[in-house]
Amino acid sequence: MSKKYFGTDGIRGAINSGNINGNMFFKFGLASGTFFRSQKKNKQVAIIAKDTRLSGYMLEPALVSGLTSAGMNVYTLGPLPTNGLAMLTKAMRANMGIMITASHNPHYDNGLKLFGPDGMKLSDKIEKKIEYLIDQNIMKNLSKAEKLGRVKRLETGTQDYINILKKNFPKDFNLRGLRIVIDCANGAGYKAGPKLLNSLGAKVIAIGVEPNGLNINKNCGSVYPNSIKAAVKKYKAHIGISLDGDADRVIMCDEKSNIIDGDQIVAALASRWKNKNMLKGGVVGTLMSNYGLEKYFRTNKIKFIRANVGDRYVKEKMQKYKFNFGGEQSGHIILGKFATTGDGLLVALEALFALRKGKKASVFFSKFKKIPQILKNIDIKDKNILSKTDIKKSIKTSQKLIKGQGRILVRKSGTEPKIRVMGESENSNLLAECMNIIIKKIK
Repeated sequence: MSKKYFGTDGIRGAINSGNINGNMFFKFGLASGTFFRSQKKNKQVAIIAKDTRLSGYMLEPALVSGLTSAGMNVYTLGPLPTNGLAMLTKAMRANMGIMITASHNPHYDNGLKLFGPDGMKLSDKIEKKIEYLIDQNIMKNLSKAEKLGRVKRLETGTQDYINILKKNFPKDFNLRGLRIVIDCANGAGYKAGPKLLNSLGAKVIAIGVEPNGLNINKNCGSVYPNSIKAAVKKYKAHIGISLDGDADRVIMCDEKSNIIDGDQIVAALASRWKNKNMLKGGVVGTLMSNYGLEKYFRTNKIKFIRANVGDRYVKEKMQKYKFNFGGEQSGHIILGKFATTGDGLLVALEALFALRKGKKASVFFSKFKKIPQILKNIDIKDKNILSKTDIKKSIKTSQKLIKGQGRILVRKSGTEPKIRVMGESENSNLLAECMNIIIKKIK
């Protein structure tokens, strides 16, 4: 049975429509608090972080109200990267962590991501149990007055997160002599990112660090890499780091102002891990990973497995096959030796550690030639459009035409009302023809 409220990465949508409103967030808090309260009989604690959206100030109190009504004690952390929340959930031995964010989406969207006590995103099974509680007269789980939870603001969240990140590297690791541009997308990493790099001695040029509640991801960050590209060129930086709204993904830029996407970062870091005997099993990519990456790993005898799109599915495959490295083209990269979910700052640090002895980013990241890839996003109103007979037929026709010369992937976005049509082939004319067959039919 499919999930009713949760998508591929928590819940997400437009503010004050659907499930993204104060009433539903109260219910999410009450239901998730009720579920985790039933799993443990000792200290009941939830911690909450958020990105910089104006709507977070509306949704957070509703969520807190639901959690405390379930008898959970709550710590609020304010703006913090998603993996910072995951790390602190585990470090503080909390029952659960909740991140209020819509990640790379525009400011008018919001949502939440839920983490368990191990710092892992919740499984489909647990999300379905929480959905069941919401739909089964959730109000019967309200606590009595003397059993209500308490709320406390924790002001040290950003520094605690930075300390955890730095412990993964030698004490003498520093970035002195490096000029780094970081674009924080006016999002959750706007404090932690520059503070971390400055503490390691880098000369830091920070952009996207003036959030006003409405400018998150707007013409900045990993979804708009032109900003980091221009800044690296302007300041003659050695490297650029571009985060998304909740800082769980990263796109980079070398000293020549060339954009480095997630596939290129995965190839470079996984190769380094193999050479250092740090890579366990192999690498998990996704259906969107460039075929050039797959060919590179095959040539270099690194096992490569594709998962469904979404870092939670990458992590599930990593666990299943006991791999410690996985990532997506979008910049969601999971360094399983250090983290349970994607972390843009952690991945950037790992890359900077590899470059600390003067190696150029343009050399380090140039591991393979990308197969030309096109991605088209089509807005839809009918969420079941891919089940229609004529759409299925157009996809089948397209895939038959390109067989042996490339591939076509059509999927529904798990975070937005869009159909994503991706194709890759060295034959650009054939690729355009095959994609147009599908796109015209969907439109």
